[in-house]
Amino acid sequence: MHPSVQNHTIQPRNPNYENDIIYVTKYLKWTLNSIGIWPTMLKGDGSILPKIAIVLSNFVFVFFEVQCMLYITLEEKDPLLRLRFLGLVSYSLVCLLKYWALTMRKSKIKHCIEEVNTDWKQVELQKDRTCMLKYGKIGRDLIVYCAVFLYCGNIFYITILQYAIASQIDDDNHTIRILLYPMYSGHIDAQESPIYEITYILQSLCSIMMNAVICGCCGLAALSSTHICGQIDIIISQLNDLVDGKFSKKNCTTNTRLMNIVQRHTKILKFSAMCETVLQEVCLFEFVGTTFVICLAEYYCITDWQQDNKLGVLTYFVVLISLTFNMYLWCYIGDLLIEKSTSIGVSCCMIDWYRLPTKTTQGLVLIIAMSNTPMKISAGRIVYISLSTFGNVLKSSFAYFSFIRNTLME
Repeated sequence: MHPSVQNHTIQPRNPNYENDIIYVTKYLKWTLNSIGIWPTMLKGDGSILPKIAIVLSNFVFVFFEVQCMLYITLEEKDPLLRLRFLGLVSYSLVCLLKYWALTMRKSKIKHCIEEVNTDWKQVELQKDRTCMLKYGKIGRDLIVYCAVFLYCGNIFYITILQYAIASQIDDDNHTIRILLYPMYSGHIDAQESPIYEITYILQSLCSIMMNAVICGCCGLAALSSTHICGQIDIIISQLNDLVDGKFSKKNCTTNTRLMNIVQRHTKILKFSAMCETVLQEVCLFEFVGTTFVICLAEYYCITDWQQDNKLGVLTYFVVLISLTFNMYLWCYIGDLLIEKSTSIGVSCCMIDWYRLPTKTTQGLVLIIAMSNTPMKISAGRIVYISLSTFGNVLKSSFAYFSFIRNTLME
């Protein structure tokens, strides 16, 4: 039976599961619905809406990305301005690649969401529900923090920086109004009204959608990792109850309790592997792209400081903080998953295992061996995301910044 069909046949044991699921996934659902990635349960005409959102999002992303590239390669001659626009092009290209990765993994994302819903339905004990809600709140808060920092940086760029640049006068005494993204003039004259106003609004929406992609990727990682952490807390609770069986059903033997622990542990290992498959390309683009854009933002801050452009320094500093904090959230999520998954083996050693039958103790040894390889989030199966990785990102960004600075000074 297909997993999606099987999930619908399971009878819920948690009477509050609907409210719990809404509480945990509400903000992530809003974000992914805006770009057509959230798995929809609508039938008929409603099922077409996500496809329309995906087509429109791809069109907007690709159109403005191509326009920026054409402007930099064919129209802009100043190398310093080319470098300044390069950060914007790199940022939008990374968002586009991550959006394509999410689109390709949409079926697996749906399966992960269904697994989360199933686990919430099957919660029986209130203490287990409390553990899941504790980590569900952490994942929910991480999505909010990511959105606040990203959209604050976006608002600074859309409003304050554009005000600082203001309009310019060219050699022919024509007023050039500033756009968020440079437009190649060979196709359309974006300076004429109402084309300029329409283009500016569409570019603002495009910028907001890019932030929705970044926030949605981080939210998926936060939801999956914190859900796994909640399940691990339930396993640890069951391990602590393995010897005495105070919270187990009557006539439930030690071997039966151990079997339930192994089944749950195996299930979350498979779920973790599925989530890593969904996120590995996204993490790779995030890791490489954010490192490069951070170093460019550092360079922009230095050059604007030298030119005494205080509003430019403020804007790029806010963008730099938002990008750095977003990378920190990714690394915090990965480190939380690594630390929590290794705690299962520690809990096996801390219980009164000497009171268990010999065969049951041998089963604990297998659980300890499995927990010695922690669950991780990898960037393309090349680099594992953790707080130590965050330090490496900062070191790499400063190294790239020094290279660009020395190259331009020569």
